[in-house]
Amino acid sequence: MNTFTPNSGPYLLSAATNSDPNPNKGLDSIQTSGGKALLAYGGPSGAISGAAGSAASDRISVYVVRKGDTLSDVAKMFDVSINTIVWANNLKNARDVHPGDTLVILPISGVERTIVKGDTLKSLAKKYSADANDIAQYNGLSLTDPLVIGSTVIIPGGEIAAPPQSVLPSSPLLGGGGSFLAGYYINPVPGGIITQRLHGWNGIDIGVARGTPIYAAAEGTVIISRSGGAWNGGYGNYVVITHSNGTQTLYSHNSSNAVSVGQQVLRGQIIGYVGSTGRVTGTHLHFEVRGAANPLAQCSLGSVCTPQ
Repeated sequence: MNTFTPNSGPYLLSAATNSDPNPNKGLDSIQTSGGKALLAYGGPSGAISGAAGSAASDRISVYVVRKGDTLSDVAKMFDVSINTIVWANNLKNARDVHPGDTLVILPISGVERTIVKGDTLKSLAKKYSADANDIAQYNGLSLTDPLVIGSTVIIPGGEIAAPPQSVLPSSPLLGGGGSFLAGYYINPVPGGIITQRLHGWNGIDIGVARGTPIYAAAEGTVIISRSGGAWNGGYGNYVVITHSNGTQTLYSHNSSNAVSVGQQVLRGQIIGYVGSTGRVTGTHLHFEVRGAANPLAQCSLGSVCTPQ
């Protein structure tokens, strides 16, 4: 099904932002919602740029480092912590930036938890679909340390599951959501089975065989095409496309990506292949929509579904 259906023509890229956590550093700079999901940092929106502005907190953004920039300058420009940028980009340290580098910033994804009797790193990792090693590293703990009742830990990459009986498109979950845009997006892996409903940043998991082509859900410009990395929100290999209506779509856990940053893609164009990279159990595509409702939000678990 490699057919292209053009929408509108190319458009100018606009400003960009920053946001994501960092291990063993700067915990006081992480914003939380008082014991629930972590809140995204604010900042400018959108695509490849060095400009500032204001934007919705669910957008993924990038910043191109300019001559004379320090990580402190960039952090202040976008009102985030230095550590936020370090972790999101797998930097060695705060000095590991150079002119021309592209910094990718994801809205924070994680959970704040007050420890109760019976909690262990393994039990928290299981409860919030996270990784025990990440929790230990982020909070400066050892895997063998007992957790202190009443203390607070941050669970990077943790997810609070959506209610099983009803999915509210306007629910922020950890972030994302918005109005339905009927008919705007296609299914990026038609014929795939819904294996997890809304979770994380307005994402849906679609189970399908390894190597299955992933199609662009709508026409747009690739702003991120990233492979590998120790920490990128658990996405593994992933692609982000920005669309002319201001929304973004993200396709992750790919075995490989087939597009590059700055490339214009058409609706239905192959952008990658399904895999199991990153923090994942089983082969599937994790598909997010930022700035609008996920078109697969109303699909039933275990179904093969057509987008609304």
